[in-house]
Amino acid sequence: MGFELFPPAFILLFAAVLIGLVKGHIRTFVLLIAPVLTLWAIWQVPDGVQSTIKFLSYTIEPIEGSPLRRLFATVFAIMVFVGGLYSFRIARWYELAAAYAYAAGAIGVCFAGDLITMFVYWELMAIFSTIVVFCGGTAGARAAGIRYAIMHLLGGVILQIGIVGVVINTGSVQIQPMLATDFSTWMILIGVLINAAAPPVSAWLADAYPEATPTGSVFLSAFTTKTAVLALILLFPGEPVLIGLGLFMVMYGIIFALLENDVRRILAYSVVNQVGFMVVAVGIGTEMALNGATAHAFAHIVYKALLFMSAGVVIYRTGKNKCIELGGLFRTMPLTCACGIIGALAISSFPLTSGFTTKSMISQAAVDMNLVWVYMALTAASAGVFLHAGIKFPWFVFFQKDSGLRPKDAPWNMGLAMVIFAGLCILLGVFPELIYNLLPYPVDYVPYSMGKVLFYLQLLLFSGLAFFVLLPLMKRTMTISLDTDWLWRRAGYSLLKVIERLFSSIAAVIAKQRVRLQQFMHSIAVKYLGQPHTADSKERGMFARSWPVGTTALWIAGLLSAYVLLYYL
Repeated sequence: MGFELFPPAFILLFAAVLIGLVKGHIRTFVLLIAPVLTLWAIWQVPDGVQSTIKFLSYTIEPIEGSPLRRLFATVFAIMVFVGGLYSFRIARWYELAAAYAYAAGAIGVCFAGDLITMFVYWELMAIFSTIVVFCGGTAGARAAGIRYAIMHLLGGVILQIGIVGVVINTGSVQIQPMLATDFSTWMILIGVLINAAAPPVSAWLADAYPEATPTGSVFLSAFTTKTAVLALILLFPGEPVLIGLGLFMVMYGIIFALLENDVRRILAYSVVNQVGFMVVAVGIGTEMALNGATAHAFAHIVYKALLFMSAGVVIYRTGKNKCIELGGLFRTMPLTCACGIIGALAISSFPLTSGFTTKSMISQAAVDMNLVWVYMALTAASAGVFLHAGIKFPWFVFFQKDSGLRPKDAPWNMGLAMVIFAGLCILLGVFPELIYNLLPYPVDYVPYSMGKVLFYLQLLLFSGLAFFVLLPLMKRTMTISLDTDWLWRRAGYSLLKVIERLFSSIAAVIAKQRVRLQQFMHSIAVKYLGQPHTADSKERGMFARSWPVGTTALWIAGLLSAYVLLYYL
């Protein structure tokens, strides 16, 4: 069998098993070599369907190659390598094994040529990402993991319903572009959007990711939402509803990130915001827009992981994760600070960073289609991104009033991982053709024109000015912001308490009536069947007395007459 017929995801699955079987330097070797081999296997897969399997009456295509699929799989493999490098010294073996199996599911989705294969890998991701959340080891992590599992179980069921409906209606399991025009396609779209953290269920992301370990959050930031973006590109390019939904995600993520105090919750809401840009691009659906969504997904995985790495080092060294508990860390954590700033500039689309060369393609796609309001909304959102991720995160963590903390900088492996991704952010910003040449459609776009550069610099400058003018309003308190998760974390809990009290009241009434019924039956039994306390037969119950012979004969005659009458009737 040629290497092009070997699913690249299997390499990471095998590595996940080995991680639990070996220790020490051998485990480290497995962690680092497995993603390298996976990356090599990814680039052995040519375009088109490479293998087929008969399942029932359907043709399963476990491996299908294309430039789009390879690019997503490539960045996932790079993410696993750098994530493994970042994590191997402090993460527990079962967390690493779960993270590698989780990544294997993402890469499996990339090459799935049919809906059944995609669904299998989709659920593999859900299972092992839940384990990564549980590895946080705290009561909050366990509760968040349960909520996370419920949400993704619901999403999987909805996706499965849609797939079954499409298969019944069309007789095909192939992955191909469609529009949400009937119940089945709507179910598929909703199932995918749940993984994309689209409202009204976006809260699962900000609820679960910050509860994982500092290393687990890095892996979680990369795969689930971006495989959903890939699925949207493959299944729903040009779906109009995605434009409005994506714009809502963009604004929603900004607002809640600005309200947050927890460092990783800020970054988690920022994930929703950035995925919103990609969802808008998929909704626009042109070649430029789909190229923009793909390129921005690639860049986003890198700079978002870099930001989570920077936050993870701070939490690992200080044990604190609230903005009001941090500040002045640039003095003793210069490398972590510098890498965090590079990630913040990249997410803000600062010129010479990857965010500028990818996100601006989405805005250009809106201009090309004369979607003026979409362009204006994306422009305003870019300013908002600079407020919450470009300035708020590095300012409150590294530069605000000195907290008195003097932690050490990142361990060498964490520092090296951050430097790799920081360098990649700058490399793709300075040489955008490195990623443009890998995109699914030909690229006819020049990001560095004088007008674009000046426009974005002015936008970011005035955003920064607004931040410092409004700085007193940016300071947070020891609170947690709830959005739609209020429905199940507060309202749902209160509803269950009401139901519990209702059932308790019903049980009390039933118990009271049971006692009354017992007393009534006891009185009946005493009246008719009771035995006397003395030898006097007159104190016996009606049917416990010794009746005279004549009375007994009369009862027997009456009963026989009634029987004969009923028999002949």
